Amino acid sequence: MFDLQVEAEALGCQLNWAKDNPPAVSSHPLANGKSLSDLRIPTQKDGRIGMMIQATRTLREKFPDIALYGLITGPFTLALHLRGTELFMDMYDNPGNIIDLIAFCEKVGETVAGMLVDAGCDIIAVVDPMTSQIGPEQFREFVTPSATRLFSDIRSRDKFGSFFVCGHAQQNIEAMCDCAPDNISIDENIPLDYVRDICVPRRISFGGNMQLTSVLLLGTETDAQQNALSCMDIGGTEGYLLAPGCDLPYATPPANIESVTRLVQDSYQQDIVRTMAKEATPDRILDMSDYGISSKVIVDVITLDSEACAPCQYMVESVKAVTPEFEGVVEWREHKIKYREALVFMTSLMVKNIPTICIDGNITFVSRIPKRDELIAAIQQRIYEKLRIKIQRRRASLIVLGQESEQRGILERSIEQAGTELGADIEIVVKSDDDDIRSYGVSPSQTPAVVMARYEIKSVKAVPDIAIIKEWIKSVL
Repeated sequence: MFDLQVEAEALGCQLNWAKDNPPAVSSHPLANGKSLSDLRIPTQKDGRIGMMIQATRTLREKFPDIALYGLITGPFTLALHLRGTELFMDMYDNPGNIIDLIAFCEKVGETVAGMLVDAGCDIIAVVDPMTSQIGPEQFREFVTPSATRLFSDIRSRDKFGSFFVCGHAQQNIEAMCDCAPDNISIDENIPLDYVRDICVPRRISFGGNMQLTSVLLLGTETDAQQNALSCMDIGGTEGYLLAPGCDLPYATPPANIESVTRLVQDSYQQDIVRTMAKEATPDRILDMSDYGISSKVIVDVITLDSEACAPCQYMVESVKAVTPEFEGVVEWREHKIKYREALVFMTSLMVKNIPTICIDGNITFVSRIPKRDELIAAIQQRIYEKLRIKIQRRRASLIVLGQESEQRGILERSIEQAGTELGADIEIVVKSDDDDIRSYGVSPSQTPAVVMARYEIKSVKAVPDIAIIKEWIKSVL
């Protein structure tokens, strides 16, 4: 049961329910007036825990020869559900409080894991996706002690423990291994060969990382088999578990999963897929060259689905929390890549990891929930850039041609007055040399004369193609 809100609900978090996803946490008791001392370790009578345990018992009785994989919410992710995003600031300001909170969440995990073991589970996965938001030092300080004790407890029950993480958590794989799990499971954000090379020497199995949306949800049976075979070739035959990178989207076609099963069980089918030429079906790429030139700043949040993915949920919440401060100036949008058009948008922006925040088409925060002040500063910086560009576009020069004379002086003063009355930034350039005057197509006898030059930004932070530069030049020839 891949639902990382079960324990949170039992501890008092409110949930938002969705038709096509597991529920999402919408309130945080420890941010809304409750203290840690108010919370109690849940029992099977709380929330949906009893329903989950009964379903496990039913499966165990019906399928005695199939290994059952029970999931609990990892201590760090559960702590975030209870405290909200203030948890990240507390790690700096009140680290002792966070250590106490995570220790409590460890006890919750140990209790629920015990229920799942008693109901018949063979493997207990500690699913802690929000650890992707911290680095190895913070991981070892706040997560390692509780996670290590959890896996020790699971092993004492003669069961296997899996450490399951989603998101861009590559920096923490070694620290996860140091917690002594039996397995590390990852999603497509982390290269499988990287995890293999760390886990195999440590005799820790590793699982993943089939692509959820582009292949299993939106792809064909052939796509699913090719992706599975690629994972199998990288993972090898020692300690590797072929698996999706996370929980399957509800709309995943069963035929795609069945095709992977056939591939795994049939070596001849593997040879066929391996030698089969892949159809030429390049993804459609959008022209993003003009993206971000509108008067408003556009904040795009690329997610798997904020209703189903905890890191995605908290990244979307961080954006929603600050945009009211820029009313009328900033718009934000979520792009859920379980939909094909969002996947095309993600590819066009060259986004590689989920979740990611882009500001006016520029990748700004990758798989990291920014602090409130940091996000506000990034948006403000883009607003200032747009204002500067707007001002520069308005800037112009008036070139006054002619020898010094009363008429030229009157002309210069008239230009200055006109600019002042309009509030325009007009630069006055005087050219008195006869050869300079002729270079503008004006005879010295025709002075005083005025030539207007307007300046328009054509490119920033990029080296345009020569063909594009030619078009610029043609427009002024």
